[in-house]
Amino acid sequence: MRRVSTPPFLELPDGVRSERRVTPRGDFAVLAAAPEGAQTRDPVLLVPGFTGSKEDFIAIIGPIASAGHPVTALDQRGQYETAGGDDPSAYDVKALAEDLISVVATLGGPVHLVGHSFGGLVVRAAALADPGRVQSVTLLCSGPAAMPPPASGDLQRLVQALPTTPMETIWAVKRHLDLDGRPGPPAVIEDFMRHRFLANSPLSLLRIAEQMLTEPDRSAELAALGRPTLVAFGTADEAWPPAVQRDMATRLAAEVAEIEGAAHSPAAERPEETTAVLTRFWAST
Repeated sequence: MRRVSTPPFLELPDGVRSERRVTPRGDFAVLAAAPEGAQTRDPVLLVPGFTGSKEDFIAIIGPIASAGHPVTALDQRGQYETAGGDDPSAYDVKALAEDLISVVATLGGPVHLVGHSFGGLVVRAAALADPGRVQSVTLLCSGPAAMPPPASGDLQRLVQALPTTPMETIWAVKRHLDLDGRPGPPAVIEDFMRHRFLANSPLSLLRIAEQMLTEPDRSAELAALGRPTLVAFGTADEAWPPAVQRDMATRLAAEVAEIEGAAHSPAAERPEETTAVLTRFWAST
């Protein structure tokens, strides 16, 4: 429940637009930006994590486009402004990966996939399901398998609470734990985060939390694809510990980037450094 991304701002930067991406698997809410002039580099798809949204990437979308990449960040199914449904299987990692593949098909050409936290598990599944559409894979503050203790304790409590507890109550408890007596973000950001959390499908939250407690390690499968892979994380990440992510990178034969001054949300906490890490990696591929 903790470690949710806090966007540094909400007003869309110049050149970033909010739109709906229509696919055979449904419509997805996205933020998108294109380079000025002719497209020069491969497209990028940014995939948020648990209880997050496309706004988690709001500070890096414009700079990535300025580096020559058409870039799209989306809300996954059941997340914030993308509608969900009443079928629990629609929120399985496999099904969410199929959603990503349907969005990738609208972007033109193989894409650089970036998955933050739980989004990394979905990106990995998408790459394994349809590697021909993938130029590279970045696992941003994500892990090889189920989230380990102590962070998994929050997920276990959420799984217990969701079936019987109102979302408003869960939000109030969550923020109390998140802030732990520290001052929160500006009121407009705090209001957005509350609205975003309450807009999530409770069924989606439950099913995803369950999977984050049980996801198997598919690192060997991803390594076998041979796609360029980056493992990037904040040096103070508290979800999958940095040592776990470094070990995963070794097994993936992946590049590693440790982002100083960031915890579990480098795109929001250190956007300039995160943009530099990503664009350097993509240039090397």
